[in-house]
Amino acid sequence: MPNPSGYSITQIALHWITAVLIVWAYFISEGMGKALDARLTSGATGTSGNTAHVWVGGAVVAFVLIRLAVRIRTGAPQPEPHAPTSVQRASVWGHRVLYALMIATPFLGAVTWYGGIEMTGEVHAVLGNMLMIFVAGHVIMAMLHQPLFGHGVLSRMFTPRN
Repeated sequence: MPNPSGYSITQIALHWITAVLIVWAYFISEGMGKALDARLTSGATGTSGNTAHVWVGGAVVAFVLIRLAVRIRTGAPQPEPHAPTSVQRASVWGHRVLYALMIATPFLGAVTWYGGIEMTGEVHAVLGNMLMIFVAGHVIMAMLHQPLFGHGVLSRMFTPRN
């Protein structure tokens, strides 16, 4: 996999679209437990009774899978070489956890909604909260890189490489 100096315009667009979808899905998730109970009581199957949260969650996993394919094909910048080794490792593992949560959370939501398995709904809710915590940490660390380490990490998500 190549190690470019920055992100492409496609990667930047996918990043921000995914970010907006994740935040949107989180804020429209209220009432999904009642919606699931109503769905299970009525015996609805397929796409009948889908809510905006279900559609946005599906879009999240679709965009994340596209992001992964683009990342595998075009590569991604390495962690800042002047950052302490512990910060570089935290960056790598933080991104791995984010990707795992961005895939597992909507996947379990789909299993819950379409498979009617209430237990996975509880796990989906916990993972959704964990995802938001990791997203917040991701944002905070990106913003702190410049003042703490003198890196322009955040600017890489606004300025495409040439």
